[in-house]
Amino acid sequence: MIAEGKKAPAFSLPNADGTTRTLKDFAGKPLVLYFYPKDNTPGCTQESCDFRDNFARITATGAAVAGVSADGPASHAKFRDKYGLPFELLSDEKREMLEAYGVWQLKKFLGKEYMGIVRSTVIIGSDGIVARVFPKVKVKGHVDEVLEALKTVS
Repeated sequence: MIAEGKKAPAFSLPNADGTTRTLKDFAGKPLVLYFYPKDNTPGCTQESCDFRDNFARITATGAAVAGVSADGPASHAKFRDKYGLPFELLSDEKREMLEAYGVWQLKKFLGKEYMGIVRSTVIIGSDGIVARVFPKVKVKGHVDEVLEALKTVS
C-alpha cells in the first residue's frame, strides 16, 4: 500500500466515457481516490452510493472524488448511470495504477487465494502528496472518516 507523505503515482486512465484522465487533471485540489473491487456488487454499490449521497459535502471541502476499479469504461458507464454517480469512475484494466498504489493484492475467500483489489481509499493533497491512506476499508461509516480527514488536507 502506498505510504502517507509520498508523492502520488501519476496515472492516465479512461473514465466511463472513454476520456483519458490523469492525476494532473485534478491538480490544485485534494483528490479522494476510492479503489473498489467490482461494479454492481453489493459492497461496491453501497460505497459508491455513499460517496454519491455525500458528494456535495465532499466537494464543499474543495476536494474531487474518483472511483477506480479494473472494470472497463462500458461497465463503469452502466454503473454510473444506474446509480446516478456524479463523479468520475476510472478504468484500470491493465491494473498498472492499482499496482502502483498497492491495492492489487493477494486475497483469500472461502479458502481460495487470488489477486484482486483490496477496498481502499487514498486522499491526495493539492500538492500531489498522499495525505491519508485508508487500507482495507469497511464501507459503513467510511465516507464520514473521509470527510473528517479532509478537514486536515489542503
